[in-house]
Amino acid sequence: MKLSKWTIFFTILLFSLTVAACSSGETTTGDAKNSPDPEKDANTTTVVEDTQIPAEDPSASPALAVNRGNMVVVGLQEPGGVFTPYFNSSGYDGNVQSVMFPPLVDINEAGEPIPGLAESWDVSDDGLTYTFHLRDDLKFDDGTPLTSEDVEFTLTLLHDPSYGGGTDITEAKVVGGLDYKNGDADSISGIEVMDEQTIKITTEEVNARSLRLLGGQILQKEYYGKDYKKGDLDYLNALHLKPVGAGPFRFVDYLPGQEIRYEANEYFYDGKPKVDQFIYKTTEGDSQQFFQTGELDYSALAANQDNFEFLQALGFANINVYTSSAYGYITFNHEKEIFKDPKVRQAFIYGLDRQTIIDTYYQGYAQVANVPVSPTSWAYTDEVGSTNYDPEKAKKLLEEAGWTEGENGIREKDGKKLVVYYFTSAGGLGDTFIPIAKENYKEIGIDLQVEQMDFNALLSRVEKGDHDLASFSTTMLTDPYNGIDSFHTKTTDSIIKGYGNEKIDSLIDATIATNDQDERAKAFHELYKALDEDPPVILMSYTKVLSGTNARVKGFEPNGYRGIAPSLKNLEVVDVQQK
Repeated sequence: MKLSKWTIFFTILLFSLTVAACSSGETTTGDAKNSPDPEKDANTTTVVEDTQIPAEDPSASPALAVNRGNMVVVGLQEPGGVFTPYFNSSGYDGNVQSVMFPPLVDINEAGEPIPGLAESWDVSDDGLTYTFHLRDDLKFDDGTPLTSEDVEFTLTLLHDPSYGGGTDITEAKVVGGLDYKNGDADSISGIEVMDEQTIKITTEEVNARSLRLLGGQILQKEYYGKDYKKGDLDYLNALHLKPVGAGPFRFVDYLPGQEIRYEANEYFYDGKPKVDQFIYKTTEGDSQQFFQTGELDYSALAANQDNFEFLQALGFANINVYTSSAYGYITFNHEKEIFKDPKVRQAFIYGLDRQTIIDTYYQGYAQVANVPVSPTSWAYTDEVGSTNYDPEKAKKLLEEAGWTEGENGIREKDGKKLVVYYFTSAGGLGDTFIPIAKENYKEIGIDLQVEQMDFNALLSRVEKGDHDLASFSTTMLTDPYNGIDSFHTKTTDSIIKGYGNEKIDSLIDATIATNDQDERAKAFHELYKALDEDPPVILMSYTKVLSGTNARVKGFEPNGYRGIAPSLKNLEVVDVQQK
């Protein structure tokens, strides 16, 4: 996958303090009746279950929030200012867009496709042709009709020779798509507008990702295509801060360093939202404090017991704990000779006490990862992959790989000591990881050297290949394929370097070679077995997202695949002052 689908763990952590778009049970304790209990006994930490807990005292809502009226405010990191779908490089721009641009095909809390702007779709028996049926009377937020021609325009734009954004529509292999992109064709032969509400798209081969690649957000042809000429998309730069969408809210204004302001869209297909205004607050500061004082109506915090108890103590917070669809990992630099042998990589996994690291830092709000997909996904299995800490097995694997114990206990091979350099950003999980990992690896004969640096320096040095190990997290994975495609030899990923072979490629390809979900799940499980034997990364964690909503706002139902976006249309401000 491309870099835009992956992000440094530091970035994920920052975002978790605001809107938690990084990303869908309940347990109790004796002294906190509604608190998820992460402790099973003195030595074992139980993973907190997903749960929703209503506010105990809604009337305690701060006056600043209550007096705001029929307006909802959510925190967000400063976006990049590119509010046209498919053209942004910042994930925060994506959050801005999601308020205004619903997709043709959406995704539910289980990672399964559901109707969006398209009320239904048909896939031919051979899996090659997709027919989308748009909802009745769809309109953009300026009141003009949204039709199949807008869908055709959007897909044509993504095939344009000058398009350089993060969506590779050619993966869908639309018939005639490459002829348009690379040749002299004036249109894409595989796209056929049947009528105003129906469009048929024919592809060259079965690809399970095609449904969502073709069923994305829609750009208005009359607005975004007014000055369109094949091979030149520069004119769109003038429109990035003046978006026209079809979502529940309409863009009003962007004040850099302050806010993005929206108003309810009366033309929205599901009816005008009950909330008059929605705001993303981008002011720098402590989102926890902003929520406590009432400046924010919704905030996601780093998921741990301390922050859970903070929200509970406020009284006015509706609390939601849900599992992210992302996973955390440590990448190997496979271009380094030391990691060419899979036994060495396996030793680094068995020799690291991941359970203690995750339990210590997350306090039950995460679990050790065993496969490269979240437990929320239909592709997950707990029958593959080990989460065990086994230093003796790690030592044996290193011995088999030719790394024998040398002076001061550090292993050597061909006169070279087993010294590795781990890169990470300061703070967060790294502060817990470093001392435990150094001690674990010293025990099995590895000298772990650590360098901490800021985000930009970390990214730059990893892209250059200066590292041996480095910590990362994926973004939200709307399809399990997004969690493994960077392991393919054809990847353009700049983080996973030097990994892959024909066997792994074939197994990865098999995960999208059918539209049958059960068959895809089997293919993923076979792939996970192979990745367990030839690991591309050290899988670290599946984390929870902890969010608080001021009880004066109803309707927020965030999930691990789409964050808060699908629930914005259902927001409602209620009176919390009534006893």
